[in-house]
Amino acid sequence: MSTMTMTASSIPGGLASPSGSSHSHASKRLTNRMTNRYSVNAMYSLAAEQDVELEDELARAQKRLRDLKSRISSQSKKNFVLERDVRYLDSRIALLIQNRMAADEKREVAETLEEIDEDSGLWPDERKMNQYANLFFLLQSEPRHVASLCRLVSLTEIDTLLQTVMFTLYGNQYEQREEHLLLTMFQSVLSAQFETTTEFGSLLRANTPVSRMMTTYTRRGPGQSYLKSVLADRINSLIEHKDLNLEINPLKVYEQMIQQIEEDTGTLPPSLPRGVPPEVAAANADVQAIIVPRLTMLMEIANTFLATIMESMDTVPYGIRWICKQIRSLTRRKYPDASDASICSLIGGFFFLRFINPAIVTPQAYMLVDGVPAKHPRRTLTLIAKMLQNLANKPSYAKEQYMMSLNPFVENNKVRMNQFLNALCEVGDFYESLELDQYMALSKKDLQINITLNELYNTHSLLMQHMEVLSPNEKHHLRILLDDLGAAPGQVPRKENRSIELPLYSRWETPIQDLSTALMSDSVTQNDINYMEAKSIFVQLLRSMPQLADKRPIDLPGLAERAATSKDPVLVRRGIKVQALLSELESAGVVDASDQYKIIQDEVAAEMVHLGNAKEKVVLETRSLEAVYKTICDHNNYLRSQLEQYKAYLQNVRLTSSKEKGSAGGVGVVTVNGKEKKQVKNQVLGPYRFTHSQFEKEGIIMESNVPDNRRVNIYFNITSPTPGTFIIALHFKGREKPILEMDLKIDDLLEKQKDQQAMLDLEYVQLNVPKVLALFNKLFSKRR
Repeated sequence: MSTMTMTASSIPGGLASPSGSSHSHASKRLTNRMTNRYSVNAMYSLAAEQDVELEDELARAQKRLRDLKSRISSQSKKNFVLERDVRYLDSRIALLIQNRMAADEKREVAETLEEIDEDSGLWPDERKMNQYANLFFLLQSEPRHVASLCRLVSLTEIDTLLQTVMFTLYGNQYEQREEHLLLTMFQSVLSAQFETTTEFGSLLRANTPVSRMMTTYTRRGPGQSYLKSVLADRINSLIEHKDLNLEINPLKVYEQMIQQIEEDTGTLPPSLPRGVPPEVAAANADVQAIIVPRLTMLMEIANTFLATIMESMDTVPYGIRWICKQIRSLTRRKYPDASDASICSLIGGFFFLRFINPAIVTPQAYMLVDGVPAKHPRRTLTLIAKMLQNLANKPSYAKEQYMMSLNPFVENNKVRMNQFLNALCEVGDFYESLELDQYMALSKKDLQINITLNELYNTHSLLMQHMEVLSPNEKHHLRILLDDLGAAPGQVPRKENRSIELPLYSRWETPIQDLSTALMSDSVTQNDINYMEAKSIFVQLLRSMPQLADKRPIDLPGLAERAATSKDPVLVRRGIKVQALLSELESAGVVDASDQYKIIQDEVAAEMVHLGNAKEKVVLETRSLEAVYKTICDHNNYLRSQLEQYKAYLQNVRLTSSKEKGSAGGVGVVTVNGKEKKQVKNQVLGPYRFTHSQFEKEGIIMESNVPDNRRVNIYFNITSPTPGTFIIALHFKGREKPILEMDLKIDDLLEKQKDQQAMLDLEYVQLNVPKVLALFNKLFSKRR
């Protein structure tokens, strides 16, 4: 065994005891926990994975899976950053559209859109890098500090901090140690939230940094994978029925009904006036006749969604179930008299309100569907989400009385729902395995995070702001590290915000020469250690020599001898080592050569069967995650496309405003990316010609009313007479004038997209708004 080091900070008090007991108490409990043979066996298994690169099929499959998980984690972070940028630009562009943005605000947006220049950057010196390495090791391994910070920051600061916490500090979403440390942080945050909340009804419901944390956690790779596997098929089968109208709000049904009557007959009878109050609409017999069958159908659809979700319980990510478990246990502790139904409503408030329902209401944002669902299916999905929320939570019909008509769905399923929510909480704790992982982490030489300069400096700045609360004692490790670092640097320009591979290690280390000694106690003997190490080596040998893996019974001495006399130095070392261990165990009476070492032979055989099953699971998980990775990459492309549209729009606005200030001779001076260029006034670009089939193939045409036999003669001409304005002309071959011509402003298209209106109606054809925007961007953004 290689020499290992143990740090005082590696076994945090907040880890094993969220209430924050003393370090010595935690250490004592740790020793008690790690007094079984399983822990020693797990330690050797972890050590073997870390020290040796096996080359059998399982090892290769595991490596592929690890690489895939790493890519998903990295891509998830990129998407989180892009989503934050898109949200920010959405709000700024909205002001831009209304011509209310000041010049300095335009510059701010422009800077946000600048590309990152990887060749420049403000780099910390070696001393600072070491200090940051110490600080972030402490933050990662003692989650209570991060938990306290997340409670202290404002809502405007939380998104940037969450980026660092969720996708950098604990960014490897499939690495057990990091995931468990992140969940430990959640427990601290939730505990504090329960302590400070005065009313049961307001628990976890307000839009706070804590609720934002919980929502962000569900958007990570495992949560996205679950949503896609469980909801995508169900939602896609529903939205196929574009014309299925299941509206049950009597006022809306009444308005739709009289509109249809007017279209059919040309007039409205006096008995059906416009603008009636809700109660009059609800009392109308025809409205009631329309609504009744819709209620039945809605409840049938909601039941299929509910059944699908309930049947998927075993695939709900462990972390989400563990958070449900903490909500239940914390509620029982703080409110011992709370009913089971009340507790379940809090669990449902997290699982459905923060996780399931947003994906049902806006499936396109979760990449569960292609494009925005049509109007009627979109409304149906909203109603389904409301029904599930009323079922999971305490129903409230104060604002939407018409939802009371769906109460039978709630009454019929309430018992089932509470059973499901309670069953969600039935997962084991991870403290014992996490503490073992903590030991193993200390022997890793490659413990590191990928972090940008601005993440580094922002976290440093927030810690300094709240230092007195986080670490009031000058002798605390966090305080010592912050005092050494001093004031935080300011944020660097976006183009200089480079990424750093930051190694993590602690400055408080005590060498431990032999890990076995550290794990030994009264009930774990040296014989136990030797037995588990021998078993681990035999498994490694069989994996390294697959031609022997299927032979039964396993000839353990022969296997050791074959390894010891092979030409592979790694196998030779292992063979000699396990021969010595077998001899020691036989001398101690633990194993017996006369029965061919049956006890250890059986355990090695069982382990090989387990590994064979593990390979199948690894392959299946890899296939599933490949689909998730593709979805995340597609979403990344979509977000980048949105940013490109914003760039083009901003550039057009800058060109337009520059031209307005230009010379009378028709030539203005335009600033593009910091460089001045001359621009001819009213430069017309185009026309660019596209056939009907081209637009169909590229998905720009969503629906077409043009007869099939005439489509070959239809084409489109697109021109841009001025920046930000476009003309789409629909032509028929042989005719000089267009059949139809439409003037468009980019503002209108962006607003349509912002309001999730995916369709642009040209009478004969309906075009896809995001794809039209992308086409305009491709044709014109780089030609002005």
